[in-house]
Amino acid sequence: MYFAALLARTEDGWEASDTELDNVETLTDLADLAREAAVDDDTVVAYIEQEGAWFGVIRVDGEDDPRVFVSHAAAAARSSYGALLTDELLGSDDDGASDLDSLDLDGTEDGEPETEPDDNDLNPTDDDAPPPGPLGDVELLTDLGVPPEDLLVLDTDALSQIADALGCTDVLEAVR
Repeated sequence: MYFAALLARTEDGWEASDTELDNVETLTDLADLAREAAVDDDTVVAYIEQEGAWFGVIRVDGEDDPRVFVSHAAAAARSSYGALLTDELLGSDDDGASDLDSLDLDGTEDGEPETEPDDNDLNPTDDDAPPPGPLGDVELLTDLGVPPEDLLVLDTDALSQIADALGCTDVLEAVR
């Protein structure tokens, strides 16, 4: 089971809302969802947690690229929403092929491969696996009061601790 919340900065502080992730299939979808919650293109912090196994923090500042942190990449990679974060951080494609590769532009007939596949392509190594610990931008909340050393030690109550640092614990409690 997942819990997701959006914390949007406003002139008067922070607004918190829980959110559904039903239509989120990519990091871009998640960033767009956060931007919809933004007030005047200000900062939005999206938070996703899966039953204490891992949490992810996504920071969206206007139209800038989202910044992402995942507390336990290996655990997150085994879940649908966590995988979209870890795949983005690791630069992985979900199907292993780019859009151009699927168009059969290699000059062979009927999609016949030019060479035999490499055994390493068929049997991924441990190098392809996400690390068993944190992954991403550990400084994404530094200017908001959560330095890297604090972010790295957060665990099952991470959202409450982040909200406390942002000074919005009271608005978060209304959505939990």
